Parts: sequence; structure tokens; C-alpha cells
Amino acid sequence: MKKLRFLLPLLMLTSVVFIMDGCKNKKPSLLKVFVRSSSNELLEGAMVTIIGDVNSNPATASYVDTLFTNSSGFAQFDLEELFTKQGKDNTTGYLDIVAKKTPTQGTGRSRVRAHITGVETVFLIN
Repeated sequence: MKKLRFLLPLLMLTSVVFIMDGCKNKKPSLLKVFVRSSSNELLEGAMVTIIGDVNSNPATASYVDTLFTNSSGFAQFDLEELFTKQGKDNTTGYLDIVAKKTPTQGTGRSRVRAHITGVETVFLIN
């Protein structure tokens, strides 16, 4: 009987922990930016900068990140920090995108959402 008194609360605590852990959304918040030349080729080594648009409606938190495109021609940004800054209630954001590879540059814009992978393509203009 004493073992049952000990095991029952332990079983209940374990159940609560598993239920609470199951409620979390584990999908990542990502933005993939493909960079293409004016002749539509994917470019490796292009510098891609994303900037949070603080003047958007709803306002996006101040945020800047820079990465270089990989051998497949894209840069993948983890936006978890952005959505953490904004809080639980603001699950969208607007980002300006600037891509550069000497001597060309291109710009773009993206609407991103928490726990969703967004994809944009920026074309560099000669």
C-alpha cells in the first residue's frame, strides 16, 4: 500500500510533464532566400542580409542578420530569435532582403510567420 502512495503521485507528475511537452510547437521558424543572377543561375557565396521592418503594420521587432549563400544558392535564416523578441501574440513579421555579390545587388521583401518556413528569391541586377 505504501508503494502505491509513492507511485501514484509520480505517475501523475510524469503524465503532466508529457502533456505539457506535447503542447509546444516544435516546427522551426525559417526563411530560405535563394539568390539568382540576371541569367537565372543560382549563386554561391552571395551575401544576404535580412532587416526587420519596424514600420510595418503590425510592427516587426528590430532585427538584422547576415549569411552567405551555400553551394545550392540559398541562405537559410533561423528566425526563432525574432519571434522570441516579438512575444507570443505577434506571430508574423515583415523583412526587407538585400543580396549582394560584387558588383551586383538585388532586393526583396518577405512576410514570415512563426513555425513556418518561408521561401523568397532575389535576383541580382547588373
